Amino acid sequence: MVSRFNRKSEQWLVWVANASFKFMKSSFIVQSWRRLLKSLFPILILISFVTVLLVDSFTPAITEGGRFSAFAQLPRQEIRGVWMTTNDFDTLKNRDKVQDAVSQLRRMNFNTIYPVVWNSGYVMYPSALAQRAGIQPFVYKGSDGHDILADLINQAHRQRLLVIPWFEFGFMAPPTSELAMNYPDWFTQKRDGSQTSISAAGEVMWLNPFFPQVQQFITNLVLETVTQYDADGIQFDDHMSLPHEFGYDQYTVALYTKETKNPPPNNPQDAAWVKWRADKITAFMVKLNQAVKQRKPQAIFSVSPNYYDLAYKFHLQDWLGWMRQNIVDELIVQIYRPELKSFVANISRAEIQEAQQRIPTGVGIMTGLRNNPVPMQQIKSQVRAAQERGLGVIFFYYESLWNDALESLTERQAGFENLFPSPALRARVE
Repeated sequence: MVSRFNRKSEQWLVWVANASFKFMKSSFIVQSWRRLLKSLFPILILISFVTVLLVDSFTPAITEGGRFSAFAQLPRQEIRGVWMTTNDFDTLKNRDKVQDAVSQLRRMNFNTIYPVVWNSGYVMYPSALAQRAGIQPFVYKGSDGHDILADLINQAHRQRLLVIPWFEFGFMAPPTSELAMNYPDWFTQKRDGSQTSISAAGEVMWLNPFFPQVQQFITNLVLETVTQYDADGIQFDDHMSLPHEFGYDQYTVALYTKETKNPPPNNPQDAAWVKWRADKITAFMVKLNQAVKQRKPQAIFSVSPNYYDLAYKFHLQDWLGWMRQNIVDELIVQIYRPELKSFVANISRAEIQEAQQRIPTGVGIMTGLRNNPVPMQQIKSQVRAAQERGLGVIFFYYESLWNDALESLTERQAGFENLFPSPALRARVE
């Protein structure tokens, strides 16, 4: 490449010299001009070389599909978000409360809202798919009969906040849901034949992530969400996984036996058995990402798992592999630790540092539960620790930001106002 620059530069210098000679009559001036050009020649070569390198560094990245990559052209924008859960439904269903909430978040320099759209086996919006499947005998509506998700998105976009719907329950559903009762063969089981586990949401069953009908159902719901609404993406959390005890249903046992020539090990934590199931979930997530990007190329494919060791070993969720296969546009790692030392240790993990080099990365911070309020000082110290490491923050959840708190409403809101003193808007990519 340097030799090419030398030849081009030589040709340019000769042209300049020849043109200049037409205006020069004195041989003394000609000789002086030649000496000057000769002395400047190395500097001109260096300038040419550096210029080309700089131009090349600003070339927009293009994906394999030939489209421009949204995140290749934008800076690593700091994520400042909040999840809106079913506990926030009293706010979500009221247009005026939504407007107040969005305005307040914007004033406090938040930039992203993650509203729940899939919880307890039900969707939080009018879904033709859910109606046809016979799993939703009701529709969540606003107080005046409006579409709560559409209203939130419209109001948030007017305030220049992103909205990324949150597919909260993933493969999880309560045994009392229509989904579990109407499609019992879609659910997997443990080695002893039992089908439930105890989670933060209570007793739940797990859809079989290896079953083709389940994969198609989940895909259809996700695509319905990203196409029916002007959402900025879709988010999957730690429930887009499978507890390691599961996978001993008839379909999965037969599939594993066919592919490995051996039955599944009795030990659910057998390394090969864990990897086989994790790889199958990864393959599905790759296809799901492709389906989303085909329908809405610039949609943010967001993932919010637990830290990697827990996610992979106990929930077969190889999110580090997902990220390395370039199907994750944004990573939010849930770090719900009350002690600052433990919190800092978890946000300093190598996989989080790796993610920071690739994609916008943040940590989930607990702001309180109805029966377990979190003091503002703890929230401040965790946000500060995250920011010092270049990480964004997402709070769980909206209602607990300043309600059901230990401090007064005024004190609590003042605390959040001080967390982000300056704006950090995230650009929407149309």
